[in-house]
Amino acid sequence: MKSVLVRFQEYEAKVSGAERLVVRFIQEHPKESSAYSIHQLAEASFSSASTIVRLCKKMGFSGYKEFQKVLIAEMSIREESDNAKNQDIQKDDKLENLIAKVTYKNIVSLEKTRKLLDEEVVKQCVDLLGECRNICFFGIGSSLLVAQDAYMKFLRIGKICFVHDDCHVQFLHAKNLSSKDVAIIISYSGLTEEMIRCAEMAKEKGASVIAVTRFADSKLARIADYKLYVAASEVLIRSGAMSSRISQLNVVDILYTAYLNQHFEETAMQVKKTYIPKGQDKDS
Repeated sequence: MKSVLVRFQEYEAKVSGAERLVVRFIQEHPKESSAYSIHQLAEASFSSASTIVRLCKKMGFSGYKEFQKVLIAEMSIREESDNAKNQDIQKDDKLENLIAKVTYKNIVSLEKTRKLLDEEVVKQCVDLLGECRNICFFGIGSSLLVAQDAYMKFLRIGKICFVHDDCHVQFLHAKNLSSKDVAIIISYSGLTEEMIRCAEMAKEKGASVIAVTRFADSKLARIADYKLYVAASEVLIRSGAMSSRISQLNVVDILYTAYLNQHFEETAMQVKKTYIPKGQDKDS
């Protein structure tokens, strides 16, 4: 799915004078903009219909109708994500309510993440992983757990990859990357200084940077070459990552499964080779 608001935020720095009014109006009034006809939007933003059409095409849309359709869907996703945020745990919640709330938030986050994933971007990332020399995973806290899960998966199929739980070692990994390598940086907020630093160092070394991060404008999203968005279904100050971690793991599973599918014969053989017998398997 093509993100409207994030694209506009990224484009704002180089926007022309005539387009600036449109970009600013859409960012400040996204819900109203999604309901306007092209002429209503032109009038509200003190611009012209032709300016809006040119802007839509620059943003990668075929025209105003596609732009409007995607913006409406995006507003729906954000509204439902906001509703999920309102399902936060309360002190007087009964156990049955806790079970329902946690399950609901996870389901909402997964469904919204599915809608946010751009199929073309996922394909580009899978192609990149097939062509690269090394994959280096980065993460802190709960995102590190996701990075370690991804590392185990790709290691199983013989892909050379790295992950480490020490930030300083992660910095060293980033500094040792080259244009033949890929850095996958996992950060829900997109604001974690250590992850931003790793992304910057990886870019300086010419590596391709893939960010698994929330659907919002962030410094990490601006640095990354490829963005795999998860639903922004949690507040940034929270008791612990829950639905965001589930969504990040889901993105990793999608990348891994798509990679297996694209390299089916060789990975099927490798999975058999790397199978480690457990318990009864050893005796039989």
